[in-house]
Amino acid sequence: MSTRYNAVTLQQATEASPTLASLAARVRDTNERLRAVLDLIPQEMRSAIQAGPVEDGVWCVLVQGSAAAAKLRQLVPMLQSRLRSKGWDDATIRIKVRTKR
Repeated sequence: MSTRYNAVTLQQATEASPTLASLAARVRDTNERLRAVLDLIPQEMRSAIQAGPVEDGVWCVLVQGSAAAAKLRQLVPMLQSRLRSKGWDDATIRIKVRTKR
């Protein structure tokens, strides 16, 4: 006996589930924040930076390596200013160094 499954697209599944819809919105928000500030980050550093989650109004930016994190920390006031100008009033940024696994 064969069972038939009704396939749905990822978008349909996301729209049908409040949990997935919330997660998708959070991912979209954090990626939009990174896109908004990316041109302020030196080209050489961009590949070392990844958008992290927003929790309690604090956006976490994940950085590969402590040298890149130190440089990014110097740019935080400029990044926050850009985020505020783009409508993110909760423009607090936390830098977290990612470790290699």
